[in-house]
Amino acid sequence: METAGGGAARDGAATIEEAFEAYREGFRRFTVRARSHFESADWRAAQRDSAERLDLYGACLGDALESLRTRLGERFHDRALWRAANEAYALNLPGRPDVELAETFFNSVTRRVFATAGVDPSVEFVHPAATEPLPARFDRVTRVCPRRQDTAGLVARLLDHHRFACGYLDLGRDATRIAADLDGFDRSPVLHLETARPLFFRGKGAYVVGRAHRASGRTHPLVIALANSRGRVEADAVLLTEDEASIVFSFTRSYFFVDAERPRELVAFLHALMPRKPVSELYDAIGHNKHGKTELYRAFLGHIGSSDDRFGVAAGQKGMVMLVFTLPSYDLVFKVIRDRFPPPKTATRRQVMGKYELVFRHDRAGRLVDAREFEHLKFDRSRFSEELLDELASEAAGSVEIRAEEVVLHHLYTERRLRPLDLFLREAPTAEARTAILDYGESIRDLARSNIFPGDMLLKNFGVTRHGRIIFYDYDELTVLTDCRFREVPRARYDDEEMSGEPWFFVGENDVFPEEFLPFLGLEGETREAFLAQHSDLLGVGFWTAMQEEHRARRVPDVFPYPREKRFRVREGL
Repeated sequence: METAGGGAARDGAATIEEAFEAYREGFRRFTVRARSHFESADWRAAQRDSAERLDLYGACLGDALESLRTRLGERFHDRALWRAANEAYALNLPGRPDVELAETFFNSVTRRVFATAGVDPSVEFVHPAATEPLPARFDRVTRVCPRRQDTAGLVARLLDHHRFACGYLDLGRDATRIAADLDGFDRSPVLHLETARPLFFRGKGAYVVGRAHRASGRTHPLVIALANSRGRVEADAVLLTEDEASIVFSFTRSYFFVDAERPRELVAFLHALMPRKPVSELYDAIGHNKHGKTELYRAFLGHIGSSDDRFGVAAGQKGMVMLVFTLPSYDLVFKVIRDRFPPPKTATRRQVMGKYELVFRHDRAGRLVDAREFEHLKFDRSRFSEELLDELASEAAGSVEIRAEEVVLHHLYTERRLRPLDLFLREAPTAEARTAILDYGESIRDLARSNIFPGDMLLKNFGVTRHGRIIFYDYDELTVLTDCRFREVPRARYDDEEMSGEPWFFVGENDVFPEEFLPFLGLEGETREAFLAQHSDLLGVGFWTAMQEEHRARRVPDVFPYPREKRFRVREGL
């Protein structure tokens, strides 16, 4: 009889490796197409690929599991065999440029096989080589372009490294524009530019990402945004600060298409440009969100082991659908779906999960938090406050198992912690409150441009990032904009209708009355006046129906990951 460490284990390891290679090959095909879509300005195809690529990992994982069930038969749940398969799989990992992704793929398989609660070191890669410090050298993933003449000549050579089938509209002009910004940013001359070898494609843009090295010894980020709106490529903006680069790589944006043969080395380079951004989010940004989730979980477990504070109910108004809690010392919130939703909520659990799936697959336009879905997380009971334990037991028993010594969270979402906008406005100085409420309006516009209507526009459902950007994070009433019916409130025919507490006219499930938004926002004083001065059109039907017409005409609106005033064409009045 074959032993657990014999041919069956090697066969299982080989099956998983084959599925992983299929995933990597499919991922590369999507990346190649992203360049082609950019060169041909086929934005609808780019959108389709962005959604379809998200299915690739699950499809390859499903193929692996189906094949393993067939090949292993009764031994599919044999832990001894899986321990041996882990060892056999590990033999082929040394030297792989994507070792961390390969380990995560194996773990994804075993977690499906055993529905693991917490971590099972016997069948998972728990302390893999990928947990070592990030590489300090980037020469295999970057290109260095030294200065030989003036800054414009340096930039022109850099851009010439990234040639397109459709060509540049005016490379010399672009180089001059970018050089002027580089020279004006710092008095110290640029010695050389170090940029990632691959381009980063997303939406309607392509990005050269790197940093400038100056004679003073200082370095700073360099992100050149490229556009193709007139059949040929041109530079749209240049970004030179860590904050500007960080917003381009924000957790509120869809993932890039980037050809990263050595993802950990590329992530290390990006982390050198944006050291405050978590490694997990950088993996997300380059399209490897499954491993990003692994990095997040490992980092959080490390924090749990070095801290002693307790999970508690999150600040802000309690939601009717989600029970939200947080660990004060860590920049995350944890969201568990309540067992029951009080009126007027009518959604089901499955419908709420569908909203989060919609956000995951949709263009988040820099205004929707990337929510990660987890199953079967396990923590010591002592790390939970009694108030939170009571609420979990009474409100979320379907998702949470509270044991004598531990708490198992069978289903939850994690999001970056933001300051709720309603709390921020109460605390902020007048100038900051005014800036925030104006960006709240811009957030709603950006969502509409991406064909999203938030549903519940109350301030408590929006949060403020460390960059001061306003982000939407409560998805249970979110919907596709083109599914809505925007209406004006019919005028009352009689006095008793106008005085009635109930509508005297029919209201359909998807009917929306924009003129009713303002009273619910509770804005007062200067913030109210500022909002009305800049965003009063959001309170009428016209804006919304015009955006619906744009989407129904299959036009893809521009949503830039940088301020409008950064665009060269805007600055030059073109």
